[in-house]
Amino acid sequence: MNEIRHDWTKEEILEVYNKPLMELLYEASTIHRKYHDPNTVQVSTLISIKTGGCSEDCGYCPQAARYHTNVEGNDLMTVNQVKAQALRAKDGGSSRVCMGAAWRNVKDGPEFDQVLEMVRTINKLDMEVCCTLGMVTENQAKRLAEAGLYAYNHNIDTSEDYYDDVISTRSFDDRINTIENVRKTNVTVCSGGIIGMGESLEDRAGMLETLTRFSPHPESVPINALVAVEGTPLEEQPPVNIFEMIRMVATARIVLPDSQVRLSAGRTQMSREGQAMCFFAGANSIFAGDKLLTTPNPDINEDMRMFEELGLNTQKPFFKHEQRESVEAKDSQFEALGENPKWTRPEHKIERNEQKKQEAKALRS
Repeated sequence: MNEIRHDWTKEEILEVYNKPLMELLYEASTIHRKYHDPNTVQVSTLISIKTGGCSEDCGYCPQAARYHTNVEGNDLMTVNQVKAQALRAKDGGSSRVCMGAAWRNVKDGPEFDQVLEMVRTINKLDMEVCCTLGMVTENQAKRLAEAGLYAYNHNIDTSEDYYDDVISTRSFDDRINTIENVRKTNVTVCSGGIIGMGESLEDRAGMLETLTRFSPHPESVPINALVAVEGTPLEEQPPVNIFEMIRMVATARIVLPDSQVRLSAGRTQMSREGQAMCFFAGANSIFAGDKLLTTPNPDINEDMRMFEELGLNTQKPFFKHEQRESVEAKDSQFEALGENPKWTRPEHKIERNEQKKQEAKALRS
């Protein structure tokens, strides 16, 4: 119970997940108190720096260009726009800003150079800065690290076995390779997944099993409850039951004891009491702000009132890992290589994804 393991099996994780709830909560809370301050929660703000128009077919995502979801796309934000939002987030209690761009993968060029400047700018605000930009090469990861990036988010989404039922435009291995590229730098890893996409309990255990195989474990593990968006292939999925979320958080805490378990998408569907049980079960990080990229999220003031009622404190920036020094572009040791990596494009088709693609074409015409 007290050691960090990288040899968890799916069967062992399922056994943990299916324990009587009170026993599961007691074990998870005990481990949480060993590795973390139970009254401190890390608060992040997610900024969509480039919205919509993504070429991927992820069945849960309203930003996929092939679906009709009424998401208003926008070009890449300016550095000043991002800085203004970061300052508002800092004033609201956030210690980390995560910048998300609806890209399949990073491409060298002016837009990536602009993102690097955003990283430098936010780092100089004494905030942790995280990016989620799709797949990255080793050189691109090193350029992000040099700019002062604190964390890179790249979720594995679900188990390797269920992955091909959700996404057909990139492979599970591409996700693993991106995380391995980030691990070749001093940037921390943020990687988790989504429950409520029609997966089995075995798939949920399989996702956690994959995360435990990383050495070290991801420093941050988002646990998302699917927000079913009209127009996406998963729009008919029912909401995740709060006790499923609590069990998933508790299980993640037990098998990933030193990671920050992030209570992410789906919080608008949870009561304060449900969220409090998630914190007791080991969640110690949230996204704040009225949106998570394109889906609703509780207002920051509402979160702060909840924290006050629960006696929770916000975590200071760089509590777990020291701040990175930003190297200016003119002093960079890494050049853009103009890479064109052969990220996988699997050939299989997902029937519900194809159906929604055709429906979107009909609506547009």
